[in-house]
Amino acid sequence: MTEVLAPCPGTVLPLEQIPDPVFAGAMVGAGVGLTPDAEPTTVRAPITGRVVKAHPHAFVIAGEDGVGVLVHLGINTVALDGAGFTVHAATGDSVQVGDPMVDWDPSTLPEEAGGKEISPVVPVIVLDAPAEAISGAADGRVAGGETLFRR
Repeated sequence: MTEVLAPCPGTVLPLEQIPDPVFAGAMVGAGVGLTPDAEPTTVRAPITGRVVKAHPHAFVIAGEDGVGVLVHLGINTVALDGAGFTVHAATGDSVQVGDPMVDWDPSTLPEEAGGKEISPVVPVIVLDAPAEAISGAADGRVAGGETLFRR
């Protein structure tokens, strides 16, 4: 089993409580949400692997087994067009667990953008995985770099 670490400090939310029907309905895969601390933070790689997608608001890292882990910084944050995010990794980069990926400050998010409500909740999702593909999900508060779940 591979440990997926918390990419930032925050409070763990069950998947079904993520305020987005696509994530909450497990349409993307299995995982959890994190309500991040409301302060500037560096979001870090939750696993070792290769960056297969890097956007200001989200990234996917494929582990050595090819399984992708998505970290999505907030809900509907794509509407911010990169404002408020500083990206440290690019598509194709090899990263080690804990490497810096994106800087952001969830406390500065607007309430809405592009006519959609913005939420700071950070889904951490194993792509295309059924619920039983993850185990040992953390509960309550986690520090960045602590085990979030195993896959």
